[in-house]
Amino acid sequence: MDATDNDQPAFQEAIRRFDDANHADPNIITIDGKPVPYELFYAQRLTEWVERLSPRASPALRLAARCQHICRWMIPRSSYPMTRAGYLKWRTDLKQFHAKKSGEIMADTGCSEPLVARVQQLNLKKNLGQDEELQVLEDALCLVTLQYQLTDLVRKTEPEKMISILQKTWKKMSAQARDEALRLSYPEDQKSLLSQALTAAES
Repeated sequence: MDATDNDQPAFQEAIRRFDDANHADPNIITIDGKPVPYELFYAQRLTEWVERLSPRASPALRLAARCQHICRWMIPRSSYPMTRAGYLKWRTDLKQFHAKKSGEIMADTGCSEPLVARVQQLNLKKNLGQDEELQVLEDALCLVTLQYQLTDLVRKTEPEKMISILQKTWKKMSAQARDEALRLSYPEDQKSLLSQALTAAES
């Protein structure tokens, strides 16, 4: 597939199947007064950011965005030790799970083997720092966090730790993504934390 193949049946069917899978998420959020499965909402917002950052994004990148966290609720953080090692093992297992799940769905919809392999490579975040498409995906992940998840993170995280999280997030982002992040609207408490994080990072 190339950029013209975003409308091909296999691509569209894979997107539909990814959304169907994420629609089963039991975690529900309310958007404009309507209940929405969380991972479906997340996948759609991630896709929007990828397309905003890279309007000519390849089919592989668009597919990877749509399935990056597919069925994530099936492997909860609570099923691993609440330690740094447990967290890292959870993240590693999640990436493997998402890649396997996306590959099975794509193969079943008729996507080519090279396309499946490329999406899985992006799922696994291989060659981060050397892969331009993976940087776009990483940027989109960070921007979704800042735009949609920051309120919950701030609520349950100590300020000092939150500043450290923001600094680490900022370091992952390209200059383009940082510009986009600065254009977002934040409540005063979040704006203050972000300002502290960036000031500390520059000092």
